[in-house]
Amino acid sequence: MTKQMKLLAFDFNGPSHLSAGLWRHERDRGSEYTNIQTWIDYAKMLEAACFDGMFFADNDGYHEKYHGSVDGALRDAAQIPSNDPAFLVPAMAAATRHLGFGITTSTAYTPPYAVARKFATLDHLSDGRVGWNVVTSYSDSAARNLGNGTQLAHDERYERADEFIDVTLKLTEGSWDDDAVVRDRENCTYVDPARVHEIGHQGKHFSVPGIFTAEPSPQRTPVIFQAGGSPAGVALAAKTAEAVFMNSMSKSGLKKQVDALRAKAAELGRDPHHIAVLQMITVISAPTDEEAQRKYQEYLDLVSYDGAMARYSGWTGLDMSQFDPDKPFEDVKTNAGQTMVDVYTKLDPGKKWTPRDIALENGIGGTSPVIVGGPETVADELISWMDETGIDGFNVAHAVKFADVEDFATYVVPELQRRGAMRTAYDGNTLRENIFGPGNARLFADHPGAAYHRATTIASVSPEVVPA
Repeated sequence: MTKQMKLLAFDFNGPSHLSAGLWRHERDRGSEYTNIQTWIDYAKMLEAACFDGMFFADNDGYHEKYHGSVDGALRDAAQIPSNDPAFLVPAMAAATRHLGFGITTSTAYTPPYAVARKFATLDHLSDGRVGWNVVTSYSDSAARNLGNGTQLAHDERYERADEFIDVTLKLTEGSWDDDAVVRDRENCTYVDPARVHEIGHQGKHFSVPGIFTAEPSPQRTPVIFQAGGSPAGVALAAKTAEAVFMNSMSKSGLKKQVDALRAKAAELGRDPHHIAVLQMITVISAPTDEEAQRKYQEYLDLVSYDGAMARYSGWTGLDMSQFDPDKPFEDVKTNAGQTMVDVYTKLDPGKKWTPRDIALENGIGGTSPVIVGGPETVADELISWMDETGIDGFNVAHAVKFADVEDFATYVVPELQRRGAMRTAYDGNTLRENIFGPGNARLFADHPGAAYHRATTIASVSPEVVPA
């Protein structure tokens, strides 16, 4: 029997994310991204469908490589405009009880102390339902506007991210004992000072000597997500990630990635199954295969070549306007998104890809595979991806904002539940429990952060305390 799949809705706090030109579709609601009620309603819909959570991509910069300008991205709303997704979480969490929220936050431009404090706050306000997607930032515009103007080399960014994560783990796991908050009215002691500790971190990139300001949250550490596909990214994921997003265009390619990640995790002393692997997927669904195919053709007719190239240029660091749309595009090395450059040559190594081919491929759903069909067809294909690759579930992207995932919940989820391939009710309270099962609200013992954990200590103030 197929294991129950994990499902997150992949989104972006802006009018348009991965698909090019689809904001023009009559059902698209991307223009409502500034309306908090729209997000609340969306979260409630996802929870009713028993999704594990929502996952928000984010970008500190903007796409400005195509024609050497941001104009193409602006015209197609190619991940711009955009707002900070973290501010959506408290409102959506207040309207739901179980749905989790993954937030992308870069290690490039914000100190680890501030990131740890942000996620501790969100974990408190959501009752333990947040995750942190660790990215290293690839955008030159972000480096100019948020950094010192110079982007670090690819592997150096990951080296810095490794230390960044280590600092946050020391803060969230190692600064406060579980029982540091005593609320002892008789002795006028809210926090026992003996149970709060300086972390004393001194490294190559960061110096963080002091204590953390946030008391332990329900998960203490947010669920750590990672999506890097390069050797450096895989190494970091195997060491620190609890969930990894992959976006292979083929099952055979995905299986190789999954096997390599799990082997690396085992090499580092971790249980390979303490890392959940989620494949990015775009699903175009309807009551029947025929209706879904008609919908898909509508979408194809709306794809914008310039919008697709604005995105792809930003992801790869290449100005795709310099290439003839209909002449084969040769693979090159880039300091920006090497994964995005490699994805098409890996999809079909024997094919000479042209920019137009790439635009048609990523115009709907970016670099994710696209499944088109009625409930049975989609369910068959999703289960096949799981059975043949060893993944744990999917990060479900959309072409038409809000509508496609709502269609997935309406048509596909009941079929998956009928087959026992998806839960019909939640059995845990935190995001980590959604992913790994009830009783797993904290880091597994084989995670490097668990070594920093400060457990309950012997009381050093009056034992007559007010219960937390």
